[in-house]
Amino acid sequence: MTGAAVAGFLLGGSLIIAIGAQNAFILRQGLVRSHVFVVCLIGALSDALLIAAGVAGLGTIVARSPVLISVVTLGGALFLFGYAFLAFRRALHPHGLEAAKRTAGSFWAAVTTCLALTFLNPHVYLDTVLLIGGLSGGYEGTARLAFGLGAGVASFVWFFGLGYGARLLAPFFAKPIAWRVLDVLIGLVMAFLAIGLLARFFGE
Repeated sequence: MTGAAVAGFLLGGSLIIAIGAQNAFILRQGLVRSHVFVVCLIGALSDALLIAAGVAGLGTIVARSPVLISVVTLGGALFLFGYAFLAFRRALHPHGLEAAKRTAGSFWAAVTTCLALTFLNPHVYLDTVLLIGGLSGGYEGTARLAFGLGAGVASFVWFFGLGYGARLLAPFFAKPIAWRVLDVLIGLVMAFLAIGLLARFFGE
């Protein structure tokens, strides 16, 4: 059972470490120290919920519904394009860390954005529900549960480490140019993910 938990932890960690929409948002919140705990908690709990659903067998059901996959893919692409636009617009007017703290946004804005970046991003479902859920099928009974728990723990470790570890970069982001670079990179990541989703959708 321990081996299954370690395998789940390593798989979950390898899937979420790549810079994506959710990670980029939590990194930014960590840098401005705005609602860090709640966005980290939302990211970790959301992943854990989707992993649990995948391990319980939902991944197989979703994979068999072309209509559901199409709706999630197109909706996610549109949302990512919108967030990319906002990031590029911020890059045109960069600011230092202190200014960023004053314009960090409200609690509910942070919550809704984090939820949207999580549940409107098809990659989240591919990684958690389909991939982790599918691979958990190689285990039975308590080993399968341990595999899912391991993957869930990896999410908690990563998101809280990312959100609070971002503070170590605060001196670098005191300079406006650093924010311009970050927002351009975030915009490019969002746009790249959206284009990839559309390419996959229309290529099928």
